[in-house]
Amino acid sequence: MAKVIIKQIKSGIDRPERQKKTLRALGIRKMHSPVEHEVTPQIQGMIEKVKHLISVEEI
Repeated sequence: MAKVIIKQIKSGIDRPERQKKTLRALGIRKMHSPVEHEVTPQIQGMIEKVKHLISVEEI
């Protein structure tokens, strides 16, 4: 399966609670710290919901 590296590039402050929880569910704890995930439909859905806060790079 394909893998992606996700980094948070914008702050989650002043965002809806649902988006903050999605960032946590992706494993993002700090700004600019990379997290690696395999691409699944669940991960793709979470990425889509917070795409304005993160950067995604395929590996």
